[in-house]
This record gives sequence, C-alpha cells and structure tokens, in this order.
Amino acid sequence: MSLKFRIALSLLAGMSLAPAAAMADNATPTVSVSPFYQDVMQMKPEGKLGQIIKKEQVATPIAGAQAWRIAYISSDLNDVPTISTGVVVAPVGEAPSGGRPIISWSHGTTGNAQNCGPSQVENPAQSLNQYFLVNGNESTDYGLPSLDEFIKDGYVVVGTDYQGLGGGGRHQYAVAKTNGRDAINAARAAGSMAETGAGKKTIMIGWSQGAGSTIGASQADYVAKQGTAYDGLEILGFVAMAVPDFAMYAPATMDETGATKMVSDFATAWSVDSFAFAHMSMNMWGTQAGFPDKLKLSDIFTDEGANVLDEIYSNKCVHTATDTINFNFGQNYKSMLRPQPQNAMAWAEAILKGTLDSTVKPIAPVMIIYGNKDTTLPPIMGEFYQKKICALGGNVTRIQLPGDQNHFTTPPESVPFYMPWIKDRLAGKPTPDGCTAN
Repeated sequence: MSLKFRIALSLLAGMSLAPAAAMADNATPTVSVSPFYQDVMQMKPEGKLGQIIKKEQVATPIAGAQAWRIAYISSDLNDVPTISTGVVVAPVGEAPSGGRPIISWSHGTTGNAQNCGPSQVENPAQSLNQYFLVNGNESTDYGLPSLDEFIKDGYVVVGTDYQGLGGGGRHQYAVAKTNGRDAINAARAAGSMAETGAGKKTIMIGWSQGAGSTIGASQADYVAKQGTAYDGLEILGFVAMAVPDFAMYAPATMDETGATKMVSDFATAWSVDSFAFAHMSMNMWGTQAGFPDKLKLSDIFTDEGANVLDEIYSNKCVHTATDTINFNFGQNYKSMLRPQPQNAMAWAEAILKGTLDSTVKPIAPVMIIYGNKDTTLPPIMGEFYQKKICALGGNVTRIQLPGDQNHFTTPPESVPFYMPWIKDRLAGKPTPDGCTAN
C-alpha cells in the first residue's frame, strides 16, 4: 500500500493531515486535557523562573505527605520563556532548621502532545508506576521514584512534566538542555512554596529522556541565575539512569559532508524497528520545536511523512503514536524518511546544541546507572559521556546493574544504588572518585 493511499484512508477516517508548516509558529494543538491544564494553556509565560502561576492540591496515598499539581515559569535552551507543569509532594508538619532537601525528578518518554504530562493522571502523587511492568496500572509512566522513602526521610519531591506537556507550546522532546531547565525550575517552584518547607540542598534524578534532562541541568550558569522565584539552589548530585548522549554521533569535521553523515547515521541507527523509529522521529519533532526558525520536519522526512508525523505527535502520546505507525505503515515506516537529509548542517548543530554538553564540567558529581541489556539507550552513550567529563576533571560514576537488565527494568533495579548515594551527598560526605573506579 502506498503512502499516499494510506494518507487518503486516514483522511476518510477523519484524520486531519494539517501541513507540518501550519504549526511552525509553535502554536498549541487542541487535545483533551482537564480544566487545570486548559486554564494553564491560555496563560502567558510571564514571571520569574520557577514562579508558580497555578496550583491545586491533590490526594496522595503516601503516609505523612501532602501534594499539589503546579504550573510554573521556565525557559528553553534559547532562553525563550515557557510554561511547565508538574507535581510536588512534601512531608506534612514543621520543617527542620535549614529546610527540607529537594529531589527533582525528570521522567522518561511519555510523548509529545499536550495530554502526555505525567501529572495529568487522576492520582499523580504516587510512587513511580511504569505501564509495562506487571504492577503498572496506567497507559503511561507516572509518579515519583522511591517516593515513600524520600518522604519518610523528610525530602520534598517534585516531578516536572517538561514544557509542552500540558503548559502549551510544542514539547522539545529529548532536547536535554531545555528539559534540564524545566527540572531546575521545578525545584525552584517547589522551594518557593511555603507549604513544602524546602531548603536549598537539591538532588536531580531522571531516567531515559529524564536522564538527559538531569545531566542537562548540570551546567552552572542557569542554576546560578538571580531574580528567580527561589534563588540559591545548592545542587549536590545528579543521578542519571540510562543516559541518552547524541554527541557521540558528532562528526570529526563539522562540514556539509560530516553533518549529512551525522544526521543520516542518527536516523538510521534509530530506525531498526517502528518503536525506535517513533522515538527518533519524536526526537526530530522535538528538536525542530526548539529551533523553529532553522529547521523543518520535511528536511528529514518526505513532505507526506512530515505531515503524518506532525499530526500523530501533536495529538497522541508515545505508545498510541507507535501503534498508529505500526497500524498504518507496518514494516514500511522508513518510507517516511528522505533518502538524503536536507539542511543537514543546521540539523547537526541543533542536535548537538540540545544534547549533553561534554565540554563543560558538571557542577556536582554524577552517577550513571545502566543495564547491560539496554538496547534503547546503549550503555556506550554513558561511557562516552563519562570519558569526556573525566578528562575535564569531573566526577562521573558508572554502575552496571547486576544480572541482565534492560532499559525498562533500570529504574526499580537502581534503587539500592542511588538511595545511599543520594543520602551521602545530602549529608555532605566526600564523593568517591568515579573516574578512577572505572
């Protein structure tokens, strides 16, 4: 079945194939969201970084805890103001002297549409719940890792949805530096709430897309900004489970030939099956959202393919989006790719600008945790990052989980490793040199 025929069938089924260019101005598509997010999507991103512009208290099953949905001001990697949403959980009662430590969680892939934010589930203030595990009870990942223990230990926990997942605008999926800024501003937002009793000590933690966000938050200049809703965050460590580092695709020479090879290799490496292709094309969609004046989806995909993907990702979360690609294209999903990318130099530069910065030493120690069977984000990515940062004098520890662990078993299997590490950082204990240990 030809691509044109499939598109015709989609039209007959009522699927509006609006041109990709129709959303090039980062307009917000119409999807079904609850009144909280409907209100937020009508707001303008005006205010201090981390300033809460809307919140509502929500229930939580965590003993001794209270929780809220929030919407707050953030900005992307180009300093364009944005609105992000998320969830905050804090212990009840009087805070200790100096305030409670903040744990800022960055979630894994949920999708690109406005209704894909984890805080939008009916009861978001719960321990991390992964849809594909036996105990999963939602069609998406939601919740916060080790929440019971973090609350018991007296920490404030905040999880960002990232911009574009309930706050309006187009989500910059896998643009680590934008996602990282959302995580920093989420910590500022949680700290600004008198109800949380938060202090300044902060730990960043994330998985998959969120691992990129976590390390993307590790540069000093943005953390040190003054005039925010909560100045002076003291970030003491970064825990990254299954790291995505696309800098490993960078060519030796950034010329037109090198850039074309980089973008082609990136697209090919992430098109081994429709699941990987969905993540790759979501990444391209998110990168274009970060650089709307320089990039077009139709640089990478055929005109028709760009239209289809834009329609899918503007309206569907990741698993439904993947199912849609499977249903409509089967094994022919690569037909949406151009044989040769166009505007390759701009795309290569944008991908590298958005990914982890291995030319700057992080402001605090980094712990990378990975499974040996992770084929979604291969361990070589974390190894590449560690070598680059260690050469700069940074401190990056990599831990391979015991047994055969894949991408999706990484979060629960990582708990015994990151919990004592986090407690040691918050207690001010010296950090072992992870660079000499590997």
